[in-house]
Amino acid sequence: VQLQASGGGLVQAGGSLRLSCAASGLIFSYYAMGWFRQAPGKEREFVASIGRSGGDTLYTESVKGRFTIARDNDKKTVFLQMDRLKPEDTAVYYCAARRTIITAPHATEASNYAYWGQGTLVTVSS
Repeated sequence: VQLQASGGGLVQAGGSLRLSCAASGLIFSYYAMGWFRQAPGKEREFVASIGRSGGDTLYTESVKGRFTIARDNDKKTVFLQMDRLKPEDTAVYYCAARRTIITAPHATEASNYAYWGQGTLVTVSS
């Protein structure tokens, strides 16, 4: 299984970035997907998750209304659209996959995810 994250970069506060995570080696539609982030000196934290079909999503409070998670099961890709970025969004962003039944609740703990991408750095300047 491979998860390849991309799309990070340097952006000014108020700007936007779109992260992508391409999956291979798994039946993508069997997996709920999540995005996590880790800022320097801090623990990895949950950002957003999306169910297998893409119909249900969950966000951490600090990104609600600014970030949007989506997936394309045909392309085996999950996205994180990040708008109105703030300096405190600066972190390495990781995508993660969790095998689950279609009605499973969202998981916000990293330990619930079996597969991880390599991370992509997002830097938001003030």
